[in-house]
Amino acid sequence: MKQSKAEILREYGPFPDVDQVAGVTYDGRHVWFASGDRLNALDPDAGAVVRSIDVAAHAGTAYDGRHLFQIAGDRIQKIDPKTGAVLSTIPAPSGTGNSGLAWAEGALWVGDYRGRKIHQIDPETGTLLRSIESNRFVTGVTWVEGELWHATWEGEESDIRHIEPESGRVLERIDMPPGLTVSGLESDGHDRLFCGGGTSGKVRAVRRPSR
Repeated sequence: MKQSKAEILREYGPFPDVDQVAGVTYDGRHVWFASGDRLNALDPDAGAVVRSIDVAAHAGTAYDGRHLFQIAGDRIQKIDPKTGAVLSTIPAPSGTGNSGLAWAEGALWVGDYRGRKIHQIDPETGTLLRSIESNRFVTGVTWVEGELWHATWEGEESDIRHIEPESGRVLERIDMPPGLTVSGLESDGHDRLFCGGGTSGKVRAVRRPSR
């Protein structure tokens, strides 16, 4: 297993009226992050929030190229980013214990925080397709260039892991500095991993190690 220390490229925030950053996703232009009662669109170049949607946003966030998906309690909401309307909801697989959320391969991937798992579910029905085991509390989840990554947060320690989707085996680990925790996780499709900073109210960009 490869192991390295996180290289933090940039910190964003804290932001007005944001006490906690939960889920994080990226639509190609903006980093969307969940902050409890709204979704916020952050311009990663300017470092400013340019728009917000008033919607329950308690945990993971994902984007499928057209719609936002947002965990709200024991449900996952499908949201039109243009209007902010909730188009549909499906049950989340772990009751209220869901954490990260990602879109890949036509499915949603949901972090099960205390269950230490990642669940693959059908985005239309919420049907559980399969589960992957982890050995730490799971927060954010993302796919990038065919690689599955997830964040952990246990105690006051976090790391970001590249895992083998079939077995859950850890292939690579990026350790965050002491006291810097990761709630949500999303890739920009290249070498940046956007990380929700939990109760710090910040979003951080961390370098994904080059291949």
